[in-house]
Amino acid sequence: MLNRLSIRNYALIDSLDIHFDKGLNILTGETGAGKSIIMGGLSLILGQRVESRYFFNQQKKCIIEGYFDIAGYQLSGFFAEHDLDYDLETIIRREVSVDGKSRAFVNDTPVTLQVLRALTEKLIDIHSQHATLQLNTEAFQVLTLDSVAQNQPLRERYTSVYRAYKSAFAKLNGLKNEVNQANAEADYHQFLYDELVAAKLEIGEQIQLEAEQQQLEHAEEIKRNLLGSVDALQEGEANAVALVKAALQQLQQAERHMPGLLLQTERLQSSFIELKDLADELGRIEQDISLDGERLVEVNERLSLLYALQQKHRAEDVDALITLRDGLMEKLASLSADEAAIEQLEAEVRQLQMGLVELAATLSESRQSVVPLVEDEIGRILNSVGMPHSRLHIAISQVSEDIRDSGWDHVEFRFTANRGQEPQPVSKVASGGELSRLMLAIKSLIAKTSSLPTIIFDEIDTGISGEVALKVADIMERLAKRMQVIAITHLPQIAAKGTTHFRVYKVESGEKTATHITQLQYGDRILELAQMLSGANPGDAAMQHAAELLGGKA
Repeated sequence: MLNRLSIRNYALIDSLDIHFDKGLNILTGETGAGKSIIMGGLSLILGQRVESRYFFNQQKKCIIEGYFDIAGYQLSGFFAEHDLDYDLETIIRREVSVDGKSRAFVNDTPVTLQVLRALTEKLIDIHSQHATLQLNTEAFQVLTLDSVAQNQPLRERYTSVYRAYKSAFAKLNGLKNEVNQANAEADYHQFLYDELVAAKLEIGEQIQLEAEQQQLEHAEEIKRNLLGSVDALQEGEANAVALVKAALQQLQQAERHMPGLLLQTERLQSSFIELKDLADELGRIEQDISLDGERLVEVNERLSLLYALQQKHRAEDVDALITLRDGLMEKLASLSADEAAIEQLEAEVRQLQMGLVELAATLSESRQSVVPLVEDEIGRILNSVGMPHSRLHIAISQVSEDIRDSGWDHVEFRFTANRGQEPQPVSKVASGGELSRLMLAIKSLIAKTSSLPTIIFDEIDTGISGEVALKVADIMERLAKRMQVIAITHLPQIAAKGTTHFRVYKVESGEKTATHITQLQYGDRILELAQMLSGANPGDAAMQHAAELLGGKA
């Protein structure tokens, strides 16, 4: 339950600390005093987004803290799952800086708004005038049946399987689309692949062919140049080998008389041997070069093919063509693998769908089983709050389309407040006051099967008064015996039932207006109730009536 709510620097609130009781807590005050502001502050620690940055002091950040007693609500698993410190009194804090950025903390550990909402929805349910609009939604109507039927474990299993089913179904459709697209291109890819395979591409082939082409095209010129080189080195009348040989012989003669020329003699000897070997090698190369026109044709044709393939595929070289060929091979091979994956996914989807159908049938049966109980109990409660001829009829039918996230049931609450009138969809027949009482009846019923620690009623007394207000107050009083109830009300009949009563009021100081709150004692409660009954200056009769509502004397 909510032990304490601390609000700092929010709207008209400079600083508030509210210590709530475990029973029925009442908040009263004039319109505009700031009751809705307190609820706005509370909504921030429940994970609502910050809609504005209206702070009491625009130079300071806003801080909202809630102190919750969570003993007995089996939340340790949630804390462990989200790596949070588990304390029996858990502190939830929300900070909003002057630039509008907000941070949330659970026991001083930063959390996301998603985690914050997931935790606080297990702790507090706020029921306001606007919440009656939920009655018109099928999701709320299904939730009502599931709450009474205690289907939460079953719904969690269904949700888990449903998510797995939707994920597998989406993956299957995506893979099918990919395969269909691939199949549409498969023939073309096969043609391209076959063409590249037939080309028998080899790494580095193009460089070798281009070099060979260059040689074949200039073979005659190369042979002529080589022959000229050999002639100059060795074959001509005055050739280099002969001249060097003669020089060597002269140097050797000189060396006999001058031993210091040995080094130069050895160098010239090496040059002679190298020149003679070079001349012989160039001669052999010249002999190996042939004027092969047929081979030149072959080389040109091969290079033309490679150039055409490169241009076709916008490839820089043969290596890029080989990479493309291998990629096409993988694409073609993956088609068969994708077909196998599709079959496997189809089997998985069928299995998950069968599980969903089974769980949906179990959910539907469970919901159907509590319909009479819900209808009778709601009718009984509505009768007690001044609607004796009202009747709630719950229609359940199976949807024809695909299974939804809540099962296959289509649930519709039909309602009538008048004798002899057939129940119609709630949105079409219920007034504001009737909706408030109907929602109160539903929340009262849900509370019997729910472990929710706290429920907040924010001015749900719209459209009711007198004896009906007393009946509504009795329901709240009974609810407060099972759970903490916080009620914001304008009705003295409801306010009088509170075990703890707070008055919200505004104080003007200089140019500032601030919202304050105080806990009322017995005498102050009588005055507050009397003012709610008759106005700012209540008479003796109003004071006496207020005392009677509190069960005592003025």
